[in-house]
Amino acid sequence: MAFTNEQLERYSRHIILKEVGVKGQKKLLNAKVLIIGAGGLGAPAALYLTAAGVGTIGIADADEVDLSNLQRQVIHTTDDIGKAKVKSAAETMKAINPDITVHTYRTFVTSENIMELIADYDFIIDGTDNFPAKFLINDACVMAGKPFSHAGIIRFQGQLMTYVPGEGPCYRCVFKNPPPKDAVPTCKQAGVIGAMGGVIGSLQAMEAVKYIIGQGELLTGRLMTYDALKMNFRTVKLPKDCNCAVCGSNPTITKLIDYEQAECDLKQ
Repeated sequence: MAFTNEQLERYSRHIILKEVGVKGQKKLLNAKVLIIGAGGLGAPAALYLTAAGVGTIGIADADEVDLSNLQRQVIHTTDDIGKAKVKSAAETMKAINPDITVHTYRTFVTSENIMELIADYDFIIDGTDNFPAKFLINDACVMAGKPFSHAGIIRFQGQLMTYVPGEGPCYRCVFKNPPPKDAVPTCKQAGVIGAMGGVIGSLQAMEAVKYIIGQGELLTGRLMTYDALKMNFRTVKLPKDCNCAVCGSNPTITKLIDYEQAECDLKQ
């Protein structure tokens, strides 16, 4: 694969990095990343993966753009209100970088379709805003042997971890099961500062890029938390649970579970 002159210019700031170079940029152009959720986390992740030249990006989301989204979901504009989020996102992405291919899936991700959705992708980004979806994504990725980035944001706080098969704990190792219904405030009750999505969603894109080019240390076996009010990042080591119900030595969860959906929790 030879770069065009336009590609050499577009990706020049990558290519001059010794950690990326021509070889790494080719890896990005050949990579496939699926983003589940085109909201506060998925929006910046999609923008930066698009700009980076990730060759194929999938976007899965069932919702339409509404006015309250625009405070944080920067891939959409006021003119997109009422439009399917996946359509709005794809239009913005193609406007930024016509090099890439965007696949859109206007659907709720469930136990019935998630294995098919993730099958052709190299890395999955969890940009969802509810615990049932997060556990479903985790369990599906573990069963399918797919690496993924988990993140969540609420108020002025965010968290992030990366799962790589065989290299560290999964989301369920750490959080076990979804919290009881109404135990965590909804997004409408708690709120979220808009820029938080940009900080954490961009870090998810960075994890995907590092995984694809094979450089740096991923957040495997570590949970990064961010407190914006104190401007404090903290990283905590996470042990793998050998008795984990999905990734442990003797898993007890062998079929995907559709937990009851709350309105939302860790806000997109």
